[in-house]
Amino acid sequence: MSKNYRLTYRDQDHEAADRRTTSLAGFAVTLLVLVICFWVTRQLQTKSAIEDCLMAGRLNCDILVPRLR
Repeated sequence: MSKNYRLTYRDQDHEAADRRTTSLAGFAVTLLVLVICFWVTRQLQTKSAIEDCLMAGRLNCDILVPRLR
């Protein structure tokens, strides 16, 4: 009977480790998605500022590029 308890206890340990691994993987994926979203937002902001400058008829919009990055 003691042997069955040990197997059950080990199975519970493995399940707990699997849950931790899954949680960490989910956290890593969420963090990666947030970083990508932040990068895309910054790129769109830069493109929008340059486009607004060009649509206003200005010719010196290239000075915006270093300032926005």
